[in-house]
Parts: sequence; structure tokens; C-alpha cells
Amino acid sequence: MANIVAIVKMVPDLVEELEINDEGTGLDRDWLRLIINEFDNHAIEQAILLKEREGGEVTVIAPETEGVEDMLFTTAAKGADRMIKLAGDFEEGVNNHALAHAFAETAKNHQPDLILTGVQANDDLDGPVGPLVAEYLGMPYIGYISGVTLEEGRAIVRKEYPGGLIGEMEVTLPAVLGIQAGEEPPRYVAISKVRQMMKTAEIAEAEISELDFSGGISAKRMYLPEAAERAEMIEGDEEEIAAKLISIFKEAGAL
Repeated sequence: MANIVAIVKMVPDLVEELEINDEGTGLDRDWLRLIINEFDNHAIEQAILLKEREGGEVTVIAPETEGVEDMLFTTAAKGADRMIKLAGDFEEGVNNHALAHAFAETAKNHQPDLILTGVQANDDLDGPVGPLVAEYLGMPYIGYISGVTLEEGRAIVRKEYPGGLIGEMEVTLPAVLGIQAGEEPPRYVAISKVRQMMKTAEIAEAEISELDFSGGISAKRMYLPEAAERAEMIEGDEEEIAAKLISIFKEAGAL
């Protein structure tokens, strides 16, 4: 029986029309709709599949943001045993080092055999949280995973490579895995079952000792794509086109 922890977060819903704040340095969060990160949703599905196949418990940990309680109750309806909300000032965003520290601080209290998280998120796209959690907890990390099998004291994982290649690796537990896709698509649960969980399930809160907002990437400017002023079609043979391009580059200061 495995003790599995899934660490997840909420991200902007890209279906919505995103607006930029007055400072021009980020998204306007006053009207921002948040949903569970797609890859984290696959991590939850993989965790529940392992529980159903191998036995054990699944704990889902998420930072306190708008909509997180509905998301956590949904994971309970899918089969998660324990839901934990990280209480802290996460609404305005927090850098991934601080977020990973918060996840690691809470996850270690549950002595997990396996920690699953999405391989990346659509608000940063560089996937640092999983490797950072592994570093803080002294565990191995493997990313881009599309399947997991547990054996005594170890996991056999299928890692995706470009070009459709799949590698099979063995890792000693406890370990952290970045999930690219669960073995099955995230399951659908009826809203009636979620509402039932809202009445019967409980969400625990974990106070975070400190959130360090320094050290993250800061955006100097964010803006919508700007329309080009003009387009010029260059005609002639190769030499004429090349000469015209060199002239344009010089005028633009590129040469």
C-alpha cells in the first residue's frame, strides 16, 4: 500500500479573455478565473489509479486561491482520501521556489512514498516545482511521465521523449514524478457527487510558516500582440532581393 501525495495548483483559464493590469506588468486578477492546471489534473488521475490498483491513500495539496475548495472537493469525489489547503497569501501569485518550499513543508509531514505533480503549468511553462520539491526533500525526480507501476520499494515509470519515444526507468522510493499524462484521461464526476462531498468531506488547512516573494521572475512589460506598421513585398531575382534585404537591415540598425 502506497502513501501518495499529489501537489497541484490553480492557473488562469485560457478559454477566458485575459486582461492586463493597469501597471502593464501582469494579468488583471480581479476578474481572473482560475482552474486546475491541466497536467496537475493528470497527476491526480494517476495517483487515484495507483490507489485503485495497489491500495493506499491519496492526499491532494493545493495553495489557497479562488476556486481551490471546489477543486479539492472534486478530487474527493474522484477518490482522493485527504485534501489540504495551504493557507497563505497566494492570490497575487508566488514564485516557484517559495511555492515548492510550501509544498515540501506540508508533504513531508505525511511521509509520502510517492509525490506526483504536473510536469509544468500554463502560467510558467518551465516545470520547476517538481524538481524543487524533490531537492528540498532529498528525493529523486523524473519528469515527463506517462505511466507508473509500483513494486516493493520502487516505481517503474514510462518517460516520454520527443519523436514518440518511450523510455522505461526504475526509481527507488520515495520519489517525485512530473506527470505528462495519466494512464487514463482525468475522470469525470457528476456535480451531484461533488456537492455530496461538500457536505461530508473536510478540507484541512496547513499554515505556511513563511512565503518568500523575492527571487522570482518579474515582468517589466506585458502587452497584447502589436499590429505591424506595414508590410513590404520584395520582388526581383535572388541578388536583387538579397541586396534589398541588406539595405533594410542597415536602415533598421541590425547591421
